[in-house]
Amino acid sequence: MRTFSFKQFRGTLRVAGVTFGLTLAAQAGLMAQGAQGGGKFTIHGQLKNLPTDRIYLVYINDKKQVLDSSTVTNGTYSFTGEITDGSPATLLDVSPRNRPASRDIARIFLVPESFAISHIDSFSNDVMTGSPANTDYQQITAAEKPYEQREKALMSAYKAARQASDEVTANAIKSRGMSIEKGLADSIYAPFIRIHPQSPVALYVLRLYAKDNPGDPTLRPLFDGLSPALKGSTAGKALAEKLSATAKTGIGSMAMDFTQNDTLGKPVSLSAFRGKYVLLDFWASWCGPCRLENPTVVGAYAKYHPKGFEILGVSLDRPGDKDKWLKAIDADKLTWTHVSDLQFWDNAVAKEYGVESIPQNFLIDPQGKIIGKGLRGDELEQKLREIYKN
Repeated sequence: MRTFSFKQFRGTLRVAGVTFGLTLAAQAGLMAQGAQGGGKFTIHGQLKNLPTDRIYLVYINDKKQVLDSSTVTNGTYSFTGEITDGSPATLLDVSPRNRPASRDIARIFLVPESFAISHIDSFSNDVMTGSPANTDYQQITAAEKPYEQREKALMSAYKAARQASDEVTANAIKSRGMSIEKGLADSIYAPFIRIHPQSPVALYVLRLYAKDNPGDPTLRPLFDGLSPALKGSTAGKALAEKLSATAKTGIGSMAMDFTQNDTLGKPVSLSAFRGKYVLLDFWASWCGPCRLENPTVVGAYAKYHPKGFEILGVSLDRPGDKDKWLKAIDADKLTWTHVSDLQFWDNAVAKEYGVESIPQNFLIDPQGKIIGKGLRGDELEQKLREIYKN
């Protein structure tokens, strides 16, 4: 399953726990849930021509990452546990804490069911039986590979352009990458979801695409076509809420008012900025891509603040990390107004605005209408240049 996109490349996903160097970060961020409503899972594994004495399982349960292990006896191993919701998981034949990057892994889709898996010659060469969810998961993963290979071919060039501050080239490459992702969604994701409306993998795929493309008008019809069980699951309800929040924060929507305390503990409301263009900027001191983006935002503020441009920063810093928040504001020279409830990803404003990755922003006009969203790098400068051209 894809673990990156051009839209997410410069952002930090909502993650749960430590990733042990694996690609579970995106999976944890999705907190994918199935329709079963929780229950017991059992994995019966068999190794053929693979000498090893221990197998490790990494998965997400109740929004937390779990690391389990099993002793190999006569070429077999097993895992049993309780899982609240379905989620992609990873099997390894070496501890994830010291796993070489080249070491094979096996990816599975863990739901409350019992199934068997055989590893033949190579740990990643696996065959699963008794698991409809994994049959679906392998189908969608195989279909993604050609698109992922094309994206990876562009990624190194994109990184080089970003490092060279060549925004024109970077944006052109990003546009090509997003075109590939759109083709993946239209040709692979959407048909899969329509054909498999009862599969927990369909809901996972829809959540994956919704994270990258929250404003896509095809999301709601695809969601409506899912089975009642999926829509009524924990993940289904969460996605319904996200789609509703996205509908409220689309271009042309009126920005929802809110009040949070600033760095001095004084309440600040978004409505206080009515009459001016204001950038509602979601970030955090711990977010690397946010900190890298801050110089661009600082430059835009220095250039357009004298003309009336304002910024209201909303931090997703953790409880107890006010000092880190304040130090980051000072270090990055963020001289505008900042608010936060210091509740990490449970920040009330972030949840209200459907923010699940940062940095994220919303450009609001003097009447309170959202006129821009997710403006990064030269995109922000171009938009402000259009507004203040006179």
